[in-house]
Amino acid sequence: MWAITRVISRRVHGTSFITIPKLSGFSIVSPKQVEVEYADGTKFNFSSEFLRIHSPAADGKVRSIGGEKVISGRRYVGIMSAEPVGNYGVRTGIYPWDYFYELGSNKFGLMRNYIKTLQKHNLSREPPPSRKR
Repeated sequence: MWAITRVISRRVHGTSFITIPKLSGFSIVSPKQVEVEYADGTKFNFSSEFLRIHSPAADGKVRSIGGEKVISGRRYVGIMSAEPVGNYGVRTGIYPWDYFYELGSNKFGLMRNYIKTLQKHNLSREPPPSRKR
């Protein structure tokens, strides 16, 4: 387990600043599931799809449709490895620890908005069919 020695204040849900507790655990439960736990007992479980579509790293497959950035076809992505980056975060696309907390605090709304955006643009969470050569 990794411990962060500092406490970070961050705006969550766009309403007010909260104090983000110290990280107390991070684990890849399976290639499809990551668990992040904080010192106050808050625990978040994330699917690899959720983390991929909310990755702070650039994705060559991001489509801009009407000014909206849309990532589709990521239902079956997996996480093979993750490595800590000092007290900052984890490298699977580099997610700062406080970003995990922000994602977890907004998880259901973010996923709902993602699905609505896909539907709006007639896209799917499923990967596109393989091209036959």
